[in-house]
Amino acid sequence: MQNPPTTPEGGRRRIQSIETGHRLLAALVNAARPLPLGELAAAAEMSSAKAHPYLVSFINVGLVRQDLVSGHYELGPFAMQMGLISLQHSTPLRVAQPIVTEAAARIGHTLAIAVLGSHGPTIVHLSEASYPVHVNMRAGTVMSMRYTATGHVFAAWLAPKVTQHYLQREYADTALLRSTHLDYDESDFDQLIQKIRKQGAAQALGNPLPGIDAISVPVFDHSGNIVLALTSIGPSAVFDVSLEGPIAHALWQCAQQISTALGHTPTP
Repeated sequence: MQNPPTTPEGGRRRIQSIETGHRLLAALVNAARPLPLGELAAAAEMSSAKAHPYLVSFINVGLVRQDLVSGHYELGPFAMQMGLISLQHSTPLRVAQPIVTEAAARIGHTLAIAVLGSHGPTIVHLSEASYPVHVNMRAGTVMSMRYTATGHVFAAWLAPKVTQHYLQREYADTALLRSTHLDYDESDFDQLIQKIRKQGAAQALGNPLPGIDAISVPVFDHSGNIVLALTSIGPSAVFDVSLEGPIAHALWQCAQQISTALGHTPTP
């Protein structure tokens, strides 16, 4: 017998059986491999007898398919079509903007979104802090890949040949926001990039602008490629640049939320 619609506190009607069945689809997504009935049902926290009718219906509409030899279940062709259409319409910037705006209000400091433009990492969205920050940063500002936290994040997760291309063209580009007091030789820069990749974020202490600190983190798409960098900046006196601090954790949570919306599944 079909479960009747229920009404949550928000007043919108819901169908409980759909939400129950969704647990099976979520289990297949999380497993990322075909599953036998017993294992799939256990992952969805239901009995095999309860799970089977849902799976039969999902197979009929193409959300699930069953291997004829092993009997294992996996996502079906219609589920794949849904995912592809969703990815086509979920451009990273459009997905990120409302999430970043909300996160900036929690963080309390300026929060910027950067993409990889033709000249290098480029600011495309800025949620400014309620207090004035004397930084020449606005939409369209190109950030140095060599001297800024934003650039370091892209350098850490882009393919090495792509990173090298932008580093080489950067030397002759006067439009870049670069350091006036810091330089790296090739060995130092490589070690820095390895450290950033290991810790999952880049930090800038008074660089490229004295008195201004920054933390930057990557956002990934469904294929695991970096598509955005999220960078929070603020005056050194009030900005907690430590990776154990609340700003770093809020940035990581924000980046993870956007990456998940873009179809990224983190590697354990």
